[in-house]
Amino acid sequence: MTTGSPQTATATTTAVRGTLVRYRNDPFLTSREDAFVHEPDGLLICENGRITAAGDYTALRDRIPPGVTPVHYPGHVISAGFIDTHIHYVQTGIIAAFGSQLIDWLNHYTFVEEQRFADGAYARRVASAFCDELLRNGTTTALTFAAVHPDSADALFEEASRRDMRMVGGKVLMDRNAPDALLDTAQSGYEDSRKLIERWHGKGRNLYAITPRFAPTSTPEQLEAAGQLWKENPGTLVHTHVSENTGEISWVRSLFPERRGYLDVYDHYGLLGDGAVLAHGVHLTGRERDRCAETGTAVSHCPTSNLFLGSGLFHVHDAKDPRHPMKVGLGTDIGAGTSFSLLSTMNEAYKVAELTNYPLDSVKAFYLATRGGAEALGLEDTIGSLEPGQEADFVILDPEATPLLAQRTARVEDIEELLFVLAVMGDDRTVRATYVAGALAHDREA
Repeated sequence: MTTGSPQTATATTTAVRGTLVRYRNDPFLTSREDAFVHEPDGLLICENGRITAAGDYTALRDRIPPGVTPVHYPGHVISAGFIDTHIHYVQTGIIAAFGSQLIDWLNHYTFVEEQRFADGAYARRVASAFCDELLRNGTTTALTFAAVHPDSADALFEEASRRDMRMVGGKVLMDRNAPDALLDTAQSGYEDSRKLIERWHGKGRNLYAITPRFAPTSTPEQLEAAGQLWKENPGTLVHTHVSENTGEISWVRSLFPERRGYLDVYDHYGLLGDGAVLAHGVHLTGRERDRCAETGTAVSHCPTSNLFLGSGLFHVHDAKDPRHPMKVGLGTDIGAGTSFSLLSTMNEAYKVAELTNYPLDSVKAFYLATRGGAEALGLEDTIGSLEPGQEADFVILDPEATPLLAQRTARVEDIEELLFVLAVMGDDRTVRATYVAGALAHDREA
């Protein structure tokens, strides 16, 4: 149940009461006590889209502005909004397409579907459904691929802007080894991306990501142009794939025999560094992980996709080795991924970690889906934790969303066990409400 009336998108001040969980540091690198904060009866106060106060309700209630009634979610958990660090909005329609290995899956399903995004009206319908599905699952920020067509990126940013979401995306760069209808050129991809950056980057809550699909579908000339584009546009991101599948790695070696490996291709063309997010990284070598750590390059861990396509097991404990820690977030990788829910993704991340002999606890799992994702995007000062000054994106999680979940959560002994149960048993039904910029954007009961 809730008390008070949820404020609408026109509200400038919001107060929300419930159990708060938030992060101040990386729990892979420091103690739980230094990284994780839990307020059993907490209060968030948000004004003009940002958090102005967060902490114990009794200590903060006198700071609630006159005329504002807190929305009380008793028994619910309030977390920073989830951050999806790798997803393809243009693959929304092909979730659960019968899986084969990566390259076959791309040819049989992905490339066929992405050709439909030459139709701007179709792109807008999918972009609208995509944004709504994110919010229904508690995801408030996503780093997403569009299609090769510039209008598909326009559609994404338009729909995200309508909802005041923080969205990061870009048109795909792809000038070889794909159907002719999906190819650009090194020059046209550069020009189209430059115009999209001018139109959308930093406008509202939108950010642009320079997006070569992956090394096999870009010529050396296109990768060089992508690196040049990144140099010319500070603050933009880079988003691509790396070392997802062993066959893909062999293909890269054959196409770039002069390079030392897959990661070195991107390194050579200036596509590693803070703000570069590489999806998967399942088969990165120790030397390549070290290079990611040295350059500040992040990896998006996509367990549901990697299991679905049989790509392999990502070793999160190696990626977060304190001697050379990488920035790591979670990605759903729709449509090879099988759920928009980052709760479901945490569930699969736990199982993958178990198979690599590393028990992934709930504090670390929720970190990967929130502050860890923000760090991967270079936005840890802006989103990812419920700290004053951050943008007020957060999710309300219901431990009694289903009868079985209610039965199980009634037995938990502490917040860590509760979060673990939510991660293992939770899905879109667990999301009671989602707020963006301090305003209610999704209400399960509406």
